[in-house]
Amino acid sequence: MSYILGISAFYHDSAACLIRDGEIIAAAQEERFTRKKHDPRFPSQAIRYCLREGGIALPALRAIVFYEKPLVKFERLLETYVAFAPRGIRSFVAAMPVWLKEKLMQKSVLQQDFLALAGGASKADLPPILFAEHHESHAASAFYPSPYETAAVLCMDGVGEWATTSAWLGQGRQLTPLWEITFPHSLGLLYSAFTYYTGFKVNSGEYKVMGLAPYGRPECEGAV
Repeated sequence: MSYILGISAFYHDSAACLIRDGEIIAAAQEERFTRKKHDPRFPSQAIRYCLREGGIALPALRAIVFYEKPLVKFERLLETYVAFAPRGIRSFVAAMPVWLKEKLMQKSVLQQDFLALAGGASKADLPPILFAEHHESHAASAFYPSPYETAAVLCMDGVGEWATTSAWLGQGRQLTPLWEITFPHSLGLLYSAFTYYTGFKVNSGEYKVMGLAPYGRPECEGAV
């Protein structure tokens, strides 16, 4: 049997999912254990839960897969800051220390977190850590658990590495990218802008805005 652990972390809503031979065995968000809404930290408790449900130890995993590629994302950030310089200097100064200290070293950070989780294990005991594209992760989470052998998959969010909207063809065990719209053109970021404008928190309040939307009334009701 082959076990793969997928994780998302360090942005918002960190989570873990354990797969055995293509079948989901367990999945959980870290906030369910910490009781901290949208908890972005390394999902140690969610990982423990998944491994416990699967009845395996960390070294028995075939691989650990992270949900995006930090280096490609960093490339987008740098190109954007350069293109709009000197505007955005305050954001640049605030963001760069975190990237240079942690996010560019994401693999090492993850290894240290997993070593702490394993308690006494060495790097040689850890399974390989792989990095998937952000939208590929979205598409996989939609297609592979679905009942369809062949399906079109549409991903629309704020932004991944560069893609903001992408289309995929799912066939059997394969996902083939068809086309994509890239940053800064993003319906998701536009929605987040409206979320912020209406007084809600970005990467959190979008869900509230969607839930409230059907209850809205036009201010000029009855106007032609």
